[in-house]
Amino acid sequence: MKIASHGAEKQRGAVAIITALSLVVLVGFVGLALDLGHLYVNKTELQNAADACALAASRELTCDPDAGPCSTSYLTNAVAAGTAVAARNSRDFQDAAIAIAPGDVRFHTALAPNSAYLPSGSADVNSRFVMCIARAEDIPPWFMQVLGQGPKDVSALAVATLRNAQTNCAIPLGLCKPPTSPVSSPLSGLVVGQWVTSKLTESATGSFDWIDFSPGGGGASELADLFKGPGQCALPAPGTGTQVGQQGNIASLGKAWNTRFGLYKGSDSAANAPPDWTGMSYTPTSWPSKFNAYGGSGAISNYRTARSQYSPYQGPALNGGYRPISQDEHRNFGADRRTVVVPVVDCESWKTSNPQTVPILAYACVLMLHPMSNDNGPGGGEEVWLEYRGGASDPSSPCATSGSVGGPGSIGPLVPALVQ
Repeated sequence: MKIASHGAEKQRGAVAIITALSLVVLVGFVGLALDLGHLYVNKTELQNAADACALAASRELTCDPDAGPCSTSYLTNAVAAGTAVAARNSRDFQDAAIAIAPGDVRFHTALAPNSAYLPSGSADVNSRFVMCIARAEDIPPWFMQVLGQGPKDVSALAVATLRNAQTNCAIPLGLCKPPTSPVSSPLSGLVVGQWVTSKLTESATGSFDWIDFSPGGGGASELADLFKGPGQCALPAPGTGTQVGQQGNIASLGKAWNTRFGLYKGSDSAANAPPDWTGMSYTPTSWPSKFNAYGGSGAISNYRTARSQYSPYQGPALNGGYRPISQDEHRNFGADRRTVVVPVVDCESWKTSNPQTVPILAYACVLMLHPMSNDNGPGGGEEVWLEYRGGASDPSSPCATSGSVGGPGSIGPLVPALVQ
């Protein structure tokens, strides 16, 4: 009996050793699965932040080098936009904030190896590609520390640029094709830098007019919201036959228009109706040449210079108690709000159509030059001016918009697109 008991004790001892060794192995496998899963979740969350950062930053890379040397403010604003959007993301099962350092937002003029991208202080101001790197350091293991494993670092990166859109956003204005231009080439006859005046009142003649993207519904309040917001989005490519309507006098749009210049009244503010980077105003009085206020020379700073300096509105006081915002507010709340996309339409056929709707022929980029003096839109003989800046799909267009990226043959306006 003693011998049997002694043998059983030996067996029990062996089983205990095997079980202990097995537990170590099992803990190792479980730890490997859970800790790797933990790192993978962090990696995925960091990737979301890097993607968002790159898309937001690329939206600001709209400098047109053909108009003159680009300002470093384009890169500075891209860094600010990218890091701000990235900060809205979290990691570690949404429990820890993500902060992308300004030095981890890097730029290059072309799609290139990662090592070629440089921080904003060293990068070429003509850069059109931006890379964001999101990092998380010293993530502690849950189980693998039992096997001597220490904290791990995880990172993710994304590269974005501007590409032609499949769908896009536009403000509710229609630029008239020149009467002599064929429908197949509606932008021919327009010169980059030229000023065009409006026909926004029922009695006026001119080269652009109000547009209602959903004829028959919405009215003035709908159009006002488009000016205070991103515009009308998810519009089709030109030439698809989509009909738009509305022309002539529409009340209540001057107040919404003026928010883009940092001029507010009532409940509107920079927080709910973002301004442009600058409120500098260009009229035939302040810019007599009526040409190329975007990048030309005049008695006051051109738009690109004013944008780089976040210059506030400098014109005469407007009726109605408007509150102009400060230089710091333009810097803190600003965005590209005055270089805007507009549809191009045949205004001549508009006059005779029944119902009064016309198809979108193309999309153009224009610069909103000055605020309106009348809350309800132009009145009392007031002229409203825009500056033509080329086709919205041009690779060097200063306009970018929001929407879905198109395929290789897309000809829509430029939108942010991930390329890596």
